[in-house]
Amino acid sequence: MRRSLLQSALVYLCALVLAVFTAGPLLWLAVMSVSMPTDLTEVPLHWIPSDLDFSRYGALLDVADGSGRRFLSALRNSILTAGGATAIALLVAIPAAYSFSRRKASMVLLFAFLATIMMPPITYILPLYSAFSSLGLLNKTITLVIVYAAMLLPFAIWLMKANIDVLPVEVEQAALMEGASTAFTLRKVVLPLALPAIAATAMLSFLVAWDEFFYALIFTNDLSAKTLPVAIADFAAGRVTDYGVIASVGVMATLPPAILAIAFQKFIVSGLVAGSVKG
Repeated sequence: MRRSLLQSALVYLCALVLAVFTAGPLLWLAVMSVSMPTDLTEVPLHWIPSDLDFSRYGALLDVADGSGRRFLSALRNSILTAGGATAIALLVAIPAAYSFSRRKASMVLLFAFLATIMMPPITYILPLYSAFSSLGLLNKTITLVIVYAAMLLPFAIWLMKANIDVLPVEVEQAALMEGASTAFTLRKVVLPLALPAIAATAMLSFLVAWDEFFYALIFTNDLSAKTLPVAIADFAAGRVTDYGVIASVGVMATLPPAILAIAFQKFIVSGLVAGSVKG
């Protein structure tokens, strides 16, 4: 009995430590965003704000304010690029994954796709920059959508294939015996069964594109195309840095993916678990 209680206590202690390490930085980011500037620069540091200041959030949501214009423009660009790249990656990854899983497409090709994401991103910069420059696509949102979609595609195909592999093939065979085409079977039979996998793939792909910094830094140079990771770096680039503003931007930048993760939590968990067990 004592051993069981001790094991339970250790499990709860480990969970508490994990929660502190995970939520601690986010909690401190939120505290910084409402702290007075003097609280963030004094020594010793004020862990509890002397007064709450929510004016930074108001400024970030105010189009007439310079900081607000930068933030809202970057937020729009991030949503467009991450959402567009995720949609394109899924549209290509689903039939491709079905081909690898059910039509026995060459696995060599699949591993070749995976090899592309194992290369350091900097190796692609020169050819991509030259190609987009010659096409007049530098500093365009569509450029990041193309790059991110190509970056997400191997990951999305692999994750979708792992989930399609465990779906019952008998249901598809029954549809094909009734005269259904491959496209009809994929759309009406496979996709409803694979909905949790699609949600998990979409969420993880969106997060990867949302947080991407390197390509966004190279291919954008003004408000028309900059995304949030680059905009946050710009907020920290001035001579006098307001750490509270940077923290406020960080808090606001975490809200869209956090809302999506909470909304699709059930699908994400079931989708990730489904691909880990076969039979």
